[in-house]
Amino acid sequence: MVYLRTKTVKGERYLYLVKSVWDPKKNTSKQETIKYLGKSSEVTKQDIPFEYRNDPKVVAFLASDEAMDLDKRDEMLSKLQDQLFKLFMRGDLEGALGLYSDYRSTSGTTNFFERILTPVMYQVGELWAKNKISIADEHVCSNIANSLIRIIFSKNERAPTKKKILICTPEGEHHNLGPSILESHLSCSGFRVFNLAPSEPHESIVRFIESSKPDAILVSITLTDNIRPGQRLIKKIKEKFDIPIFVGGQAVKDQNISLDAQIIRESSLKSLPKLIN
Repeated sequence: MVYLRTKTVKGERYLYLVKSVWDPKKNTSKQETIKYLGKSSEVTKQDIPFEYRNDPKVVAFLASDEAMDLDKRDEMLSKLQDQLFKLFMRGDLEGALGLYSDYRSTSGTTNFFERILTPVMYQVGELWAKNKISIADEHVCSNIANSLIRIIFSKNERAPTKKKILICTPEGEHHNLGPSILESHLSCSGFRVFNLAPSEPHESIVRFIESSKPDAILVSITLTDNIRPGQRLIKKIKEKFDIPIFVGGQAVKDQNISLDAQIIRESSLKSLPKLIN
């Protein structure tokens, strides 16, 4: 049984998707959090994992909560995504920065990454794969997106106070937007981040791990063709080191695959630092 639970802190309501689990030792049920959704006033349908969106208790809660105007919020996000896509296609970095600044003032950088930038770049990738935009268009969008991330990172950078994190990709993986977003977010959260993306040779990654001694490793895989190289990379790391490995990216999001690592499918950027710790 799943349902939404609210918690009020300083007058602001926060939402959690939880499930009821039977505890045979205590002979009673207990709550387990499936996902922290964030401020009630900012939650959208995209924040609720797809498999739970039509659950009767979830639907009933949303329908009865006057503060939850999901349709209007989704419409607003769709318009902002469309605006950012057009700015990227025009190569308008200044316009993209303006859109980010306006959105950040009310919803924060992390939400911008998750709700605006990432969906737009998925759209760019899909349009290119379907030959609806050219490779030149895709490169323009990717370059503007990476420039935007670097500027955001420079504005929010803080001195590292937490664990060392290595971000890498398998050989053959040439997409580096995901790792760049992770680097910016984790650095701004106080981690010391080493970003080796994209497509560093596996042996080089292993040597770097040996010298830098990270506390955790994040492997980003965008294309399904790179899952096998990802498996080989993880195997090489496991043969020499006992370090937690997390795997995420579009390629593993909906795939039922076997990896000797923790696969991140639904975790948000907000929850990633806690997951790593």
